[in-house]
Amino acid sequence: MNERHPLEVRDLCLRFGGLAVLREVSLEVRAGEILAIIGPNGAGKTSLINCITGFYRPQQGRILFHGQDITRTATHKIARLGISRTFQKIELYTGLSTLDNLMAARHVHIKRGALSACLFFGPTAREEIEHRVVVERIIDLLELAPIRKKQVGLLPYGQRKRVELGRALATEPRLLFLDEPMTGMNVEEKEDMARFVLDIAELRQIPIVLVEHDMEIVMDISDRAVVLDFGQKIAEGEPRAIIRHPEVIRAYIGEEEDEEDVG
Repeated sequence: MNERHPLEVRDLCLRFGGLAVLREVSLEVRAGEILAIIGPNGAGKTSLINCITGFYRPQQGRILFHGQDITRTATHKIARLGISRTFQKIELYTGLSTLDNLMAARHVHIKRGALSACLFFGPTAREEIEHRVVVERIIDLLELAPIRKKQVGLLPYGQRKRVELGRALATEPRLLFLDEPMTGMNVEEKEDMARFVLDIAELRQIPIVLVEHDMEIVMDISDRAVVLDFGQKIAEGEPRAIIRHPEVIRAYIGEEEDEEDVG
């Protein structure tokens, strides 16, 4: 087991019929880092996350999490191992409050059965309090107190994105995937989300994998970047160096843009 690389992806291949979505993709996520995965639409970024989190089953390759092969592991078991994520399209319980959405994510840590929950005394009550303490800390961290009791389906888009981040944190992940967490946000909301991501990385000391199209955000907060194009990894390295890579310019930024435009 390589503790320096909590996650290792080796030669991953994913096909849908005759369409090759991922082609022998290999990468590692290092302890404590923010890794950005970038590339044009259709490059395979979300498909890669879906393979790692158990939503898709790759035809070839291996996925190792802290040395354990999770390539064929069920989604709920991967969550219990400590891998959490957000989604491109917000997947919240829209009829519930912010607080209830965060509490719902604690189900992966619930030890008591349904009967104990109905009786709600002794150990069950203490467990409920423990879960509330975890959730309250997340509410403080992400500045969700003003909307804690509000129905999430009625919240503005940027606040719902923040609630979804909070729900992912409520599982107490050892590895966190953020799939386009800033898409559709205004400048102020993006700055807030970037600050929260940095705070999580510093305070929780967990690696974060960020799929994001905003190159300025990628350069500001990520330690490394991996670039995908047509399901293949075409570059990897420090973000400000990556954007000057000829293949990246052709695939993602465009051949006609100069360094000032992309920096």
